[in-house]
Formats: sequence, structure tokens, C-alpha cells
Amino acid sequence: MRIISGSHKSRRINPPKNLPVRPTTDLAKESLFNILTSYYDIENLDILDLFSGTGNISFEFASRNANEVTAVEINFKCARFIKSTAIQLDFKNIRVIKRDVFDFLQKTDKTFDFIFADPPYDLDGIEKIPQLVFCNNLLNKDGWLIVEHSKETKLDDHPNFLQNRKYSKVNFSIFCHQSEK
Repeated sequence: MRIISGSHKSRRINPPKNLPVRPTTDLAKESLFNILTSYYDIENLDILDLFSGTGNISFEFASRNANEVTAVEINFKCARFIKSTAIQLDFKNIRVIKRDVFDFLQKTDKTFDFIFADPPYDLDGIEKIPQLVFCNNLLNKDGWLIVEHSKETKLDDHPNFLQNRKYSKVNFSIFCHQSEK
């Protein structure tokens, strides 16, 4: 796993083998950030990284000088790895929250410019993520929610669905406010 761009470009991150994760591949991550950088200036954005796992996406945003990156991860070992790696890389803009994502989405009052969710592909309730984000007004006006999922998961019936991008076995469903479509 490596950081693609920014202040820590080409830096390798080596998470422990025993973490229960499936990190976003470098190909899919690079494609994701190519999309994002064509629409957004990542500096000064507030980012929410749900199901953070190894922190792969959080580290990429932090390296690109995002204002604040909030990484939500329920697994203790994963959260500890993200925290320790953020300290090691001197990323002062990463905040790690060890918590259930669905609980966090129901209780937070913070809003974000960009939300990325990479739940386990077999997780029950993936379709609830866009619903919770939009019902709780967690996404700022011009922001996007991107949910990574397998081809078996269909999210295109949500009213805020914008488009789906596919990279090998990885699918990204993109959501935005209705006025932005």
C-alpha cells in the first residue's frame, strides 16, 4: 500500500497482516483521486472516511493537505494502526474515531465536504449509508459521498445517486445533493 500523491508521495504503508481489512487497491484509489481532483481542490476540505480499515484513504487525503480527515473505524487494532501511523507520518489533520459507522452517522452533528465509505462488501445495510448521510444532512452543499462496493450491490435507486464508476472488481457509487446533479 502506498500514498500516491502529495507531501508523502510514494511513501509505503505496511499494515500488520492480521488486520481484518480489504484495502482499496492502488489502481482503484488512483482512479478515485483522479476523479476527485478534477472536481475539487482537496486542500481545505473536511473529509469523512468511513470503515477506514488501514487508513489508506485517510492517509491519501492527509498527504494532499485536506483540512481535516475524520477516520471512523470500529476495529480496535485498525484504529490503533491509523493513529500510530498518522503520528509517525506527522499527519496532524487526521482524527481517528473508534466507533460503529452507523451509530456515528446517526449521532454526529459535523458536516463534511467529502465522505468516502468502504464497508466490507458482505456487510448488511450498505444501502443505509446514503440514506443516513442525506437524512442527517452530513454532506455539505457541493460535496460528494462515494461508497465502494462489489458489483452485486446496487445503490443506483437512491434519489441522490449520481453515477457509478467501475475499476476491475471495485465499484464506486457517487452521490450528491439533488441540486448538484
